[in-house]
Amino acid sequence: MSTTSGKIEIYTTLFCPFCIRAKQLLDSKEVMYFETDVTTRLSLRKAMTERAGGRTSVPQIFIDGQHIGGCDDLLAFERSGQLDRLLQVAD
Repeated sequence: MSTTSGKIEIYTTLFCPFCIRAKQLLDSKEVMYFETDVTTRLSLRKAMTERAGGRTSVPQIFIDGQHIGGCDDLLAFERSGQLDRLLQVAD
């Protein structure tokens, strides 16, 4: 995996199929990301919800501090070609 000077963050829970899919996409791009498991950490989940503008579902993904959204949002960025541009900014 390549390292990034920018920061890619993903909040997840155990056994979440959407979290797994989002991480698979990021892995396929060979970028490093920081994963925070909020399964049992209510304080971290609360912080995630605040950062994500009230969204409580997982995953919640941030690139260079910008809220990308969840798995469907990440996949939409990929389909539109915008994800590669965002990841280049994070390189």
